[in-house]
Amino acid sequence: MDPYEVILYPLMTESASLMVESENKLVFIVNLKATKYDVKRAVEELYEVKVEKVNVVITPEGQKKAFVKLHPDYKASDVAIKLGIL
Repeated sequence: MDPYEVILYPLMTESASLMVESENKLVFIVNLKATKYDVKRAVEELYEVKVEKVNVVITPEGQKKAFVKLHPDYKASDVAIKLGIL
């Protein structure tokens, strides 16, 4: 899958901003057909970071939400600032 098809948009809620600061995680809404591996590869390619772990969940609205934990060498806040969501 093309990285631009995998990640639809970043999600910044109050709880997501707390994850950025405390857990070094970013939250994205992703394509329903995307796997964890697709999400990891897309984030690494698009944002030039190293991903440690990806968790996904299907929301009650039918969207797929991905929680992406970055490698300790990279800061989620730096990526969030670059995206303009923090």
